[in-house]
Amino acid sequence: MTSLIFPRADSPALAIAGRDSRFPVRHVFAVTRNYDARAAAAGGFKSDEEPAIFTKQSTAVIGDHGRVAYPPATNHLEPELELVIAIGKTVSGADVESAKAAIFGYAVGLDMTRRDLQRAARAAGKPWDTAKWFEGCSPVSDIHRASDIGHPTRGAIYLEVNGARAQNGDIAQMMWTAPEVVALVSRYVTLAAGDIIFTGTPAGEIIVKAGDRLHGVIEGIGTLDLTIGDAASA
Repeated sequence: MTSLIFPRADSPALAIAGRDSRFPVRHVFAVTRNYDARAAAAGGFKSDEEPAIFTKQSTAVIGDHGRVAYPPATNHLEPELELVIAIGKTVSGADVESAKAAIFGYAVGLDMTRRDLQRAARAAGKPWDTAKWFEGCSPVSDIHRASDIGHPTRGAIYLEVNGARAQNGDIAQMMWTAPEVVALVSRYVTLAAGDIIFTGTPAGEIIVKAGDRLHGVIEGIGTLDLTIGDAASA
């Protein structure tokens, strides 16, 4: 039998509201530019351009009430509050109804971004993986099962930094609903139990620094709290 030269790293596992068992994270996906105030109006609204999809390592995920060290190589760290979808079964090339059936539950997440690195990469036509991935860059709250809360389509989403409102919106402003986001991602890859998807962020930008305390809320889903530590105190 072939042995490993070092122990295989454990995948992070997120708490599930009301259960002792946990949700092991397999892959992390995210979509961009999914919020527009016009989407909340009767009839909705969709851009002619579908959201771009990017990925992160599962090791980027930490749970609620975490502490993230301020990452190196940046002077412009931005938090983006997002609805997170947790996938519960395999789905590929799905229509919206099949995609909806594959959703295990929902959570509150933060996509932490080194914005200065992202802008420099975009300007140079380079990938921006280093802007979106670093240790602890994807905090996620406890997961609430769809069987308990349904599939929310509206509800306030906001982020407070040190008690001051930094982002404010409503998940009804998502141009692509959660099942539509799942269907979109499943066109390109096979999703399976353990995958999570960040679904975009509402308006509002703020630069955070060491010592800042972040509190995110999505009405009907839950809350997420995070502290930014200094570079040496993760």
